[in-house]
Amino acid sequence: MHLQTLLARSRGLHAAALVGAFILTGACRDTSHQPLAPSFASSSSLPHINITDLEIPISVNAELVAEDCSNNPGPHITLDGAAALGGFGVEMTFSNNLKGTHDYTVDNLVDLTLQPAGQSITIPKQPVLGGVGGNPFIWVQFVDAKGTPTSDEIYLGRCVQGSRYGFTHAQQTPANAFADFGITSCENSPGPFISMDASLAYEGLGVQVIFRNNDNPVGGPHEAVRSQALSVIPPGMSFTFPKQPVQGGVGGNPWIFAGFLDGAGARVSDATLLGRCEQLSKALS
Repeated sequence: MHLQTLLARSRGLHAAALVGAFILTGACRDTSHQPLAPSFASSSSLPHINITDLEIPISVNAELVAEDCSNNPGPHITLDGAAALGGFGVEMTFSNNLKGTHDYTVDNLVDLTLQPAGQSITIPKQPVLGGVGGNPFIWVQFVDAKGTPTSDEIYLGRCVQGSRYGFTHAQQTPANAFADFGITSCENSPGPFISMDASLAYEGLGVQVIFRNNDNPVGGPHEAVRSQALSVIPPGMSFTFPKQPVQGGVGGNPWIFAGFLDGAGARVSDATLLGRCEQLSKALS
């Protein structure tokens, strides 16, 4: 969780240098983008980005263990496993050429991986409450923190004494992300001095176990009985990333944008225009 990786891209040149706990590499990109409005909406006095319902990928590898399948009112089943988080990062974009209010060319990109993809959290062993007797057929379905389904039903099989039912599932789950920035020394070459801290809070993900006495979806006694939701990602599970330097940028009083990435470096939000370097620096002095 505390591994930080920083990628900076500059035109026609790829370089790598170790800076503290960061890896700095460079590549160039000239392209047009559509920036969002400057972000000063929350209570933070620093330039910041604050996005709710950010979609972060996760992958679940879990197992149900069934006992007493013929019990009335239902079998004894437990769930445990692990969830691999998709990770989290911030991308900063520097431009000396903002065209009007809509388009800009990219002079440099700096990517910071705050949480690498694949960090695993344990799904605690927990009982499945609810069910039906008579060796029922079993499905699972993922739900959000409000209990709304976020996946199709996944068929596991019929309850058999002592059986284990493994299943995997990958999806995106919403999270709230925040980052703020301190900006000084805009006249520096190759770029200004910027510090950043950030946080990420997941809205939560659960799974329900579904029991039916018939596996035929058409006809037959197949009324579903759903268990209570079991926790996979606890609601409000959060990570805080302490203040750290942003290495890289461009000189010449650039316009500065910021957006969020997953741990693999894929963009999960649009870039937000923070402002122009000197104006941001003076506002914070």
